Amino acid sequence: MITMPSEAKIRRDLAACYRLFDWLGWTELIFNHITVRVPTPEAGKPEYLINPFGLHYAEVTPDNLVRIDVDGAPRAGSTGQVNRAGFVIHSAIHSARDDAHCIMHVHTTAGCAVASKESGLRHDNFYSAMLYDDVAYHDYEGVTTNLDEQPRLVKSLGKRNHLILRNHGLLVVGPDIPTTFNRLWVLQRACEIQLASDAASGPNRSIPESILRTVPETRVAGKGEVHRVIFDTMLRRAGISF
Repeated sequence: MITMPSEAKIRRDLAACYRLFDWLGWTELIFNHITVRVPTPEAGKPEYLINPFGLHYAEVTPDNLVRIDVDGAPRAGSTGQVNRAGFVIHSAIHSARDDAHCIMHVHTTAGCAVASKESGLRHDNFYSAMLYDDVAYHDYEGVTTNLDEQPRLVKSLGKRNHLILRNHGLLVVGPDIPTTFNRLWVLQRACEIQLASDAASGPNRSIPESILRTVPETRVAGKGEVHRVIFDTMLRRAGISF
């Protein structure tokens, strides 16, 4: 069971994360979404925070984040509008995965490019090797605004933590904001390097499966406390604080 910090702490971290995405160039006008669950009564439906629709990531603050439940109902006095696609995707996963307290979805150029390739992400570079056996795929069904897509989305993700939405973009889940951010960073870098290596001459050198199986467990940045250090360091570098 994941122990959650206070809602106030979660709001500060989430707002900072939106600002960090903007600093990194991982934004798409007023679209895309990062969500994180907040403490709720044990018998209650999961509730989570999401960005208000119509604001740029650079405008997100702890106070204007919208709290909704998995049915899309505003909670705790929240009044902001929510992106329909954000609700469909995030409510499905928050409902199905107790360990997915945080969900990040982006349309980065590298992520969208790899998502458009038939072969998807190859595990032949330093970063993609870290994701071995932890990347799932979901076929494109149009803009994700139909509730009937939710069970197929959940089935596609399964127990993995990285989802490539074919012809669409990237989605990553994790137990908290720092861990999920670091997972997305690795997936994004893996996509960038694959595109760069494909543009160079000559074949790519494959990594033996016997090696790939060992890589995820040997990562220094795979440990929870390191995720927090990385996240806080990036916030300092970007000059972001709340």
